Amino acid sequence: MNKQIISFPKDGKPSLIANEWQVWDGERDEGGIPDLEHAMHQVLAPFHWWITYHKNADVIERANKGEIGVWFAADDDILKHAELIEAGKSLWPVVGAHFPIFRDGRSFSTAALLRDRFEWQGEIRAIGDVLIDQLLQGARVGFDAFELRPDQNLDVALKQFNLFPVVTQNSWRDQRSTHEVN
Repeated sequence: MNKQIISFPKDGKPSLIANEWQVWDGERDEGGIPDLEHAMHQVLAPFHWWITYHKNADVIERANKGEIGVWFAADDDILKHAELIEAGKSLWPVVGAHFPIFRDGRSFSTAALLRDRFEWQGEIRAIGDVLIDQLLQGARVGFDAFELRPDQNLDVALKQFNLFPVVTQNSWRDQRSTHEVN
């Protein structure tokens, strides 16, 4: 787990913030949420786990306190579970989209679907094998937080967002730049 993540709110500037969410793989669950490391109280649980256990009393209690978010695997069919995701909009302060390997771009589609079809207003965090090279595209399609792979330099990562002064494609953040070409 990284101690810091990049936060890039829609109408704000990218910055480093403390990572207060532990990503849990759902293994060894026995139906309940694991004891969290270092007194952390907030957990991103796998969506497949949420589907099974979201009606359990302890899960409902923790979710109502804002202590549970979910993360979507690259192959999760979120449209198939639209009702659960709609209900989750009022419960999950954070959702994650997992990149199993950096060259697998399916989680970009997950973020775009959450923003466009589900009108998700909360944080969408890129997790897993997330590299600096993915930041600009991720910010364009709907991610507003990035938990980079531990070998990535966070200072270099922050500079990526200022590389291009002109935006040539529309995104969930804003419309493309308009300027006259002489």
